Amino acid sequence: MSEAAASQQALFNIEKLYVKDLSLEIPHAPGIFLERESPQIDLQLHSQATSIEEGLFEVIVTVTVTARLTEKAKVMFLIEAKQAGIFQARNLPQQELEQVLGVVCPNILFPYVREVVSDVAVRAGFAPVLLNPINFDVLYQQQKQLQAQVVPQTKH
Repeated sequence: MSEAAASQQALFNIEKLYVKDLSLEIPHAPGIFLERESPQIDLQLHSQATSIEEGLFEVIVTVTVTARLTEKAKVMFLIEAKQAGIFQARNLPQQELEQVLGVVCPNILFPYVREVVSDVAVRAGFAPVLLNPINFDVLYQQQKQLQAQVVPQTKH
C-alpha cells in the first residue's frame, strides 16, 4: 500500500480516557442517613464532542443523578460526573464522523461514568446507583430529528 493510500485510510483510536469533573452533594447530612425511605432516582444524561485539533476530538458524557425522598421532596444526594475521552478520528466522511462522536465514543465512555457514579454513591454512604445501559444510537437519532425541526424553513 502506498503512503498516500495509507494516509487516506479511515482511522479511529482512543487516545485517553479520564474523569473530567466530579461532584457530590449531600445537602441534608447527617440527618438524611437516618431516613428509611428508598429514594426516587432522577437521571439526566448529556454528551458533547468538540474538536481539539485536526483529527482529535474530546467527547464528554455528563451524568447527573439526583436521589430524592418522595414523601418530603428532600434531596438525599446529587452526583454529577463528567467522563471524557480524547479520540483520534481521521479520514471519515462528515456523517460518519458525527455518528462516531455521537454514538461510538459515548458508548465507550458510558461504562466508565457508570462505575464512577456507583462508586461515589457507595463512598458517600448510600447504596450503589446502578445505571441502566443507554442506547446512544437512539439518542443520536432523536437529537438529529430535533435539529431538523429547529432549522428555519426558508420561503421561496
